[in-house]
Amino acid sequence: MPPTGPVPPRAALVMLAAGEGRRVGHDTNKVLLPLAGRRVFTWAVRWATTLPHVSHVVLVVRDGDQETVRSTLARELPDTEVVVVTGGSSRHESEWKALCALRPAIEAGETDVVVIHDAARPLASAALFRDIILAAEEYGGSLPVIDQPALTALHDGGDRVDTRTVAVQTPQAFRAGPLLDAYTAADAEGFVGTDTASCVERYTDVPVHCVTGDARNIKITFPEDLFLAERLLAKADYDLSAAPHVRAAWRRHKAGDAR
Repeated sequence: MPPTGPVPPRAALVMLAAGEGRRVGHDTNKVLLPLAGRRVFTWAVRWATTLPHVSHVVLVVRDGDQETVRSTLARELPDTEVVVVTGGSSRHESEWKALCALRPAIEAGETDVVVIHDAARPLASAALFRDIILAAEEYGGSLPVIDQPALTALHDGGDRVDTRTVAVQTPQAFRAGPLLDAYTAADAEGFVGTDTASCVERYTDVPVHCVTGDARNIKITFPEDLFLAERLLAKADYDLSAAPHVRAAWRRHKAGDAR
């Protein structure tokens, strides 16, 4: 008999991998650097696609990297279908090109949520992807944040302001229809957002919900970040996938249990 539990939202993953590697000390794209036996960009794809309903993956790459990326995918993710798209001159344009590739699935009602992730964050776990997808389904949009208690906002007079200061991470997720509509409107007006949430905020009334991020979810920017990422992977026994308790959380979600 087919399974009868609640069905999690159908998600499409957009991986942004069109950057460079100058600050990390290489001329090559930093997401193509080796990390614990595989390229940086394939780690997060591996974790995300262990979730049961990540049904589409679009990888946005820099022009000139296509051959290397495709050969890497064939070697490291041979059982994962990935659409490779050439990126634009800005993050916003790269996201727009990915959404154009997903437009048929979104308009056909085959995709509920789109997750956008920076491929230079290889340690985004399956649990974090899960939390972001579920929050986007519930609220409309979601992003992970890490509190920055050492930072304090001040008035001009020097008085302390009681505000919450956070660092924003990826993955970020949004309901697919409003996200596509927002980027379609931005394209018509020539608007270029600083990130995905800024475009959604400008063209929709979709609320964006903050989800607790993961301190391990570091971004590869400098040479020492690669060493730290490898140590964190080793500490996790090289497994940030959807463990049984993560998969069970999907089933509890619509039943109303706490996530």
